[in-house]
Amino acid sequence: MATTRQAHTVWEGNLIEGKGVVTFDSSGIGEYDVSWPSRSEAANGKTSPEELIAAAHSSCFSMALSHGLAGAGTPPTKLETKADVTFQPGTGITGIHLSVEGTVPGLDEAAFVKAAEDAKANCPVSQALTGTTITLSAKLA
Repeated sequence: MATTRQAHTVWEGNLIEGKGVVTFDSSGIGEYDVSWPSRSEAANGKTSPEELIAAAHSSCFSMALSHGLAGAGTPPTKLETKADVTFQPGTGITGIHLSVEGTVPGLDEAAFVKAAEDAKANCPVSQALTGTTITLSAKLA
């Protein structure tokens, strides 16, 4: 069965001086301030579309990798994934780098890297972001 998740943003003012609040409607986890300076300079306690993409990508990738490893008979004990989403004002998102370190009993480094590459290519968020260059670093703990 398909699911739909919702979030909404209320923005006030122009791009440079304005501000907004993004609300996670489906989960109810909260409201988070956004602004152009928090997107294009220092975060200063506010989020950005790129940080939200990084959160979505790191969690989706981790789920896909966990599922793939378990399906191959080597379920992970732990996966720690980081997503770095690079934003260049005037250009947009220029790339995403995923880094994963895993604890996977009974699996060698080459098999882990292969599984991570498969998860990178096939997780739904990666597939939604196919217009963006996505790179990967993977290693066992």
